[in-house]
Amino acid sequence: MRETELYPPVKNWLETLGYEVKSEVGSADVVAVRDTEDPIIVELKVGFSLTLLQQAVARQAISDLVYVAVPRWSGKSGWRTFKGNVGLCKRLGVGVLSVRVSDGHVQAHCDPAEFRPRKSKARKGALLKEFARRTGDPNLGGTRGKITTAYKQEVLRCAQYLADNGPSKGADVAKAVDVSTATRMMRDNHAGWFVAVSRGVYALSEVGQAAVQEGQEA
Repeated sequence: MRETELYPPVKNWLETLGYEVKSEVGSADVVAVRDTEDPIIVELKVGFSLTLLQQAVARQAISDLVYVAVPRWSGKSGWRTFKGNVGLCKRLGVGVLSVRVSDGHVQAHCDPAEFRPRKSKARKGALLKEFARRTGDPNLGGTRGKITTAYKQEVLRCAQYLADNGPSKGADVAKAVDVSTATRMMRDNHAGWFVAVSRGVYALSEVGQAAVQEGQEA
């Protein structure tokens, strides 16, 4: 497919909206003018790319009404990728058109508009809570390996206490290592590090002993 195949359907779609349309005007692929309104600028590409987005953003210096036009997706995976790119364009304030070349159908998926993302108080709160709980800065930014979370740090502190002091009451561990949820962590035992030796008293399992040893060597 060539970009020129996208032009006739896009031109026809704009003309039905009452615009006069011309191609390759200045640096723009398509320019549409109606009365004294801001011109519509459309950049044509056979697929989403960084170059396409850069061109669209550059055209915003000329008009607030900038669209990108690409061939219509095919298949579920194509739709997921396309939907993600539409979301990105919304954030850039760029409109998105898809063109079904087989019959010239043009669909507008979003129009150019200022984007104001909705903030999630819950996600923000979770982020700041994790930041505050975490001791030091144990991870490398951008890593794809194992991440040391605040929870893991706290569980390790509990395990280290048991390694140093032997079987202990959950309340004593919580107070000694400053982890208020120590008893629950050891009771839940997600990683299999702890064993209950009596009511409210916990010790390290073999897995826990190995984890403490690994933490000391790290």
